[in-house]
Amino acid sequence: MATRLGVSRLLFVLAVCVLADAARGEGPWPQWRGPNRDDVTTEAGLIQEFGSDDPQRVWLFENCGSGYSGPAIVGNRLYILGAREGSDLLLCLDAASGRELWAAPLGDTLKNDWGDGPRSTPTVDGDFIYALTGMGNLVCVKNDGTLIWTKSMEELGGKIPVWGYTESPLVLGDKVYCTPGEAEGAIAAFDKESGDLLWRTEDLADVAHYSSIVPMEHDGKTLLVQLLFKEVVGVDPDDGTVLWTVPFPGSVAVIPTAIVSGNMVYVTAGYGAGCMMVKLTGDGSQVEAEVVYENKNMTNHHGGVILIDGHLYGYSDGKGWVCQNLESGDLVWREREALGKGAIAYADGRFYCLSEDTGELVLIAASSEGWEEHGRYTLDPQTEIRSGRGKVWTHPVIADGKLYLRDQDLLFSFDVKAK
Repeated sequence: MATRLGVSRLLFVLAVCVLADAARGEGPWPQWRGPNRDDVTTEAGLIQEFGSDDPQRVWLFENCGSGYSGPAIVGNRLYILGAREGSDLLLCLDAASGRELWAAPLGDTLKNDWGDGPRSTPTVDGDFIYALTGMGNLVCVKNDGTLIWTKSMEELGGKIPVWGYTESPLVLGDKVYCTPGEAEGAIAAFDKESGDLLWRTEDLADVAHYSSIVPMEHDGKTLLVQLLFKEVVGVDPDDGTVLWTVPFPGSVAVIPTAIVSGNMVYVTAGYGAGCMMVKLTGDGSQVEAEVVYENKNMTNHHGGVILIDGHLYGYSDGKGWVCQNLESGDLVWREREALGKGAIAYADGRFYCLSEDTGELVLIAASSEGWEEHGRYTLDPQTEIRSGRGKVWTHPVIADGKLYLRDQDLLFSFDVKAK
């Protein structure tokens, strides 16, 4: 639907500042899905084939505790969430050695049949780290383990989702954004220094699910895009004005993060929801969001989807690993037999596809021509504390020539630099 954008108080230069803030993290992976929240890295000079001895393990950290949080890497520091003895912790490790440097307590941990503990990735911004626990505690921690402030999503009227809060908070400029959900306003902004609540999206009352907010540039303005349970939305980051909404057929759990490309927004979810591509038009004073297509060619549960050269890649329930054309929504290829359901990551012309059932990692060409395998490796050892319903759900991360894989308490670092 079309809505008034109004007089924007946020100039295009903010986008430059945002990228500078990510770069100011002095690292290649300061947040969920990397600097641009798209799982696309500019890493080069990496292994193109897994031989019998690849990838080579650099270190194994065995005390992450329970949880599905992924790592954020900045400089020589790695940050990750985990639960030990009923308490959520923000852990800081030396990225070179895997040695624990400090652990900041964040409150009681989420208890869940599919696995206890936190689910989201920390966000690093300068000297501070922001994180959201499964119980809905949004925290700011200084880079020495000191807790600066905490805000409860429940105290804001939010309701803990069935599988806990899993969103990874977004930091832009002087604000941090997340999704408490419910009638008081689904999306909220906080002052990143004090934690003070700055605004709620009063006209948006959808419940919180499991996706994370992404920034988007349209007509020289920055807006926030979020996939909620029953709609995909665009919001003004300055004051929370809802700029556009499009209904989405969410069911049970809506998890994957939206993908933005130019004036296009692509979303997908499991449980039969399928996928949708929305195109924005307008000159900045008025934005129109139009559905270009909606189909079941990609029905991604929670392993993520990556956009490379106009094509989308990921695991689609009922179809297997697929490649889909972004603009048309057409299915380009699919592979059902080579590997089971799982998560995907990209680096240097290769996809790293990780099976959630077996911990098997397959390296394939990032190609719209078909599934072209370049070796595989099975995670070893594997955790002994995984819930009976839990699987290897943490997404792979490639940063600074290292591949990071997590299986609950076990966090692996592998060298994937070409020799």
